[in-house]
Order: sequence, then C-alpha cells, then structure tokens
Amino acid sequence: MSAVLFICTGNICRSPMAAGLLRSRLATALPHTAHRVWSAGTWAIDGQPASEHALAVMTERGIDISEHVAHSVNAADVAEADLILTMSLEQADMVRRTWPQYRWKVHRLAEMAGKRKDVRDPYGESLEAYRECAEIISEYIDRGFRRILERV
Repeated sequence: MSAVLFICTGNICRSPMAAGLLRSRLATALPHTAHRVWSAGTWAIDGQPASEHALAVMTERGIDISEHVAHSVNAADVAEADLILTMSLEQADMVRRTWPQYRWKVHRLAEMAGKRKDVRDPYGESLEAYRECAEIISEYIDRGFRRILERV
C-alpha cells in the first residue's frame, strides 16, 4: 500500500482538501489499489475540524472531508509516508530540516505539475478564495498524477 502525506500550516484548509482530492482521483483511476492519503500541519491545533469553507468546497465537488481532524506532523507521519507533498517551500524546508533522513521524499505539490510555486493559503478568506485554492490543488494533482504515482 502506498502512502501520501499532504502538509500545510494549520491542517484545516489546503492539506485536507488536497488529501480529499487525491483520494478521489485515486479511487477513480485505480479503484482496486490500496492507498493511504492523509494530511498534517506544521502549526496545527490538534483536534480542529476542517474549516467551514474547505468542507463546503469539497462538498460542491462531491468529496466528503467532514471526518477530518487536524494534527501536527510528527516523526511517525514522515516515516510512514512514501511521498510528502507540501503546499509551500517553507513547509518543505521545515520537514527536511526536522527529519533530514527523509528529505528525499519531500516535495512541494506544485513540483509534481512542473511548477515552482506555493499554493496560497485561503484561511480567513471568502468561499471563492477556497474554490480557487481547490482548483489549483486539483490542477496540480491532475497534471502531476503520473509523477505522484511514480514516487509511491
């Protein structure tokens, strides 16, 4: 079973949406293959649910992330993951510095799609900002799907 970990800051917006989007994509493309896809945050408050706007945007896309519970990234997460995808260069650098033995599996999500940019945090912004963020994440997952599969 392959394991993909998404990391953002608070683990209530971008990374839960990314995990939901990749789970959905994998279920469609590889329905008979087992994958673990989850998320964590570099500064998460453990136990928080996904933000209201993240829940709403994923519901619009037919993806249920209502069971999501935020947690801080830890050594077990990093060790278990085959691939770690962050939303920003700062988050990737933090994970690489904290767990240098696993630096080879840490990438920004945008890199999977051949881009060199961060996924902007929509926290505290409008529902439309969350829609835009989800669209960018979805595009990066779709464009980088082959690379993601190659690394897991």
